[in-house]
Amino acid sequence: MSDDVYTPPKVWTFDPENGGQFAGINRPTAGPREEHELPLGDHPFQLYSLGTPNGVKATIMFEELLEKGFSGAEYDAWMIKIFAGEQFWSGFVELNPNSKIPALLDRSGSEPFRIFESGAMLVHLAEKFDYLLPKDPKARAETFSWLMWQMGSAPFMGGGFGHFYVYAPERYKYPIDRYAMETKRLFDVANRQLGQTEYLAGADYTIADIAAYTWLGNLYHGAYNRCDIFLGLDEYENVGRWVKTIDKRPAAIRGRLVNTQAMPERHSAADFDAVEDRSLFDPVRKRPDVL
Repeated sequence: MSDDVYTPPKVWTFDPENGGQFAGINRPTAGPREEHELPLGDHPFQLYSLGTPNGVKATIMFEELLEKGFSGAEYDAWMIKIFAGEQFWSGFVELNPNSKIPALLDRSGSEPFRIFESGAMLVHLAEKFDYLLPKDPKARAETFSWLMWQMGSAPFMGGGFGHFYVYAPERYKYPIDRYAMETKRLFDVANRQLGQTEYLAGADYTIADIAAYTWLGNLYHGAYNRCDIFLGLDEYENVGRWVKTIDKRPAAIRGRLVNTQAMPERHSAADFDAVEDRSLFDPVRKRPDVL
């Protein structure tokens, strides 16, 4: 046991210096920190997000709907710079009291309303447009089960493994081992399922695949400083097959670009024509060491 073992005090107190790369924005309180309204575009849906795994769920879903021909799914996507604290703007907090991206304003009906949490957005859009969510009760239950599996699993990969492996101010063996083990277990869960079915919920692509792809695909392709090597993710061959299949979907290619440095905002399909690095549209997604 190391000499610097932490002994918790009787009552925890907030240390603003002890947060690693997120020390400047993380606090134990909620609510707005700055009065600032959000911009509004012309389309029925206004998305406020960032090209993180959770944010990309929404943009891939919108692009899948548009790819299918649902013109009513046109959207404006506005970048929220989380390291600058824009998620704590009063306008954003009105849409998401939890101050996490993505946040969505649905203005498609007579009365605008908000949707927050990426899984809720996927369900809302799937039900609204009757797409990527089966009607059959058994298939629907399976889809929801895998969707909720992903929603519950993401914190272990991001706030757990990703944080302690990359973002924490110091590296410690125990938390890295703990969350590396859990991340590999989650990959094994998906790998076993995908050894039996083409997609997570069965033979058809659903919102469960969109949700899981943004996280599993990101790690499989080397997020968190090539964690695919550290975690040995190539051993999960069924996950790899599934990831590479979704990589090639036109909507996934476009959705991955929205609210990133390559495309900070998205207001129409024409915006994709303005992306300077055309290699980003390659249907074969490349890992960081070969970009």
